[in-house]
Amino acid sequence: MWSATATRTVDDSAHAPTLWTVSDTEIVSDRDPSSGLALHRRPRTDFDTYIGPATHLADERARLTALTWEHFDARMMGATIGAELSGIDLTVDLSQAVIDDLAAALAAYKVIFFRGQAFTSARHVAFARNFGELEVHPFIPSNTDQPELVRFEKDADTTGYENQWHHDVTWREAPSKAAVLRAVQVPEVGGDTLFADMYAAYDVLHPDTKADLDDLEAIHDFVQAFGRNVPEDRKAEMRQRYPEATHPAVCTHEVTGRRYLYLNRTFVNRFVGRTREESVAQLDRICRMSDTPEYQCRFTWEPDSVAFWDNRAVQHLASSDYWPEIRVMERASIIGERPRR
Repeated sequence: MWSATATRTVDDSAHAPTLWTVSDTEIVSDRDPSSGLALHRRPRTDFDTYIGPATHLADERARLTALTWEHFDARMMGATIGAELSGIDLTVDLSQAVIDDLAAALAAYKVIFFRGQAFTSARHVAFARNFGELEVHPFIPSNTDQPELVRFEKDADTTGYENQWHHDVTWREAPSKAAVLRAVQVPEVGGDTLFADMYAAYDVLHPDTKADLDDLEAIHDFVQAFGRNVPEDRKAEMRQRYPEATHPAVCTHEVTGRRYLYLNRTFVNRFVGRTREESVAQLDRICRMSDTPEYQCRFTWEPDSVAFWDNRAVQHLASSDYWPEIRVMERASIIGERPRR
């Protein structure tokens, strides 16, 4: 074993630094601390968390890195989620071949990003409509001449509360299947958006946990996020128009056929057959899967950047670290089908 003796040299002159030589430390191991450990993630016995390599991502990562595209180039951003596409202009009318390629890239990467796309609000809507009909959000104002756009305007007085993992509008009977978000004005630093792969989060679960979740349904409710902004004289009407929605805790993607987690703290009130109090602990434990860095990618915005994500396969959050700076974003959401087990 290698060892050395440490000495400290002190210069008596005023304000002189303390100088250190090699420390008096004997190195007793010749192996990496991870050597010999299992080649998979495993739970800590003392904390409710997992450590270890995300080896279950390897095949998907290899598949995605091997993809090539006819109408654009792609640079992956996460192990299994996110790619920045270049060599394509979204501000012009697109051929069906390009639209099909973009849809395939979205299904593969789960979220795709673009730079330098100088959309008008009308062009933003036109691009998103290539992939389906668009919804109008009843609880977030458009503030544009396009009712299909919602506009998020944050400043010193209206702060960001989107910093919790969620799928959008799961309180709908048929939540949106995808969304297109454009940066209008962004702070110099901060305001990134993070995305998490819900296929990867489901795949790693213990078989017993999967068996429990596969039979579970969750009740989603708009009131938790938007109820405070509904005028008192409209609440009964809105409740009738948007009743609580029940969706499976784990769904099957209609395009890929893969299973994904479909739970979030923003809109889920409780599990079917359980009270709110009985549901919270399990809901929180499952939702924490989104916190796993290996399942994430992070996008730093510039003006006219665009993110296009699959609202089923991924969750997202916006980092609220830019107050009191201004952050203005516009989003179009594409109507989806009712989630299925």
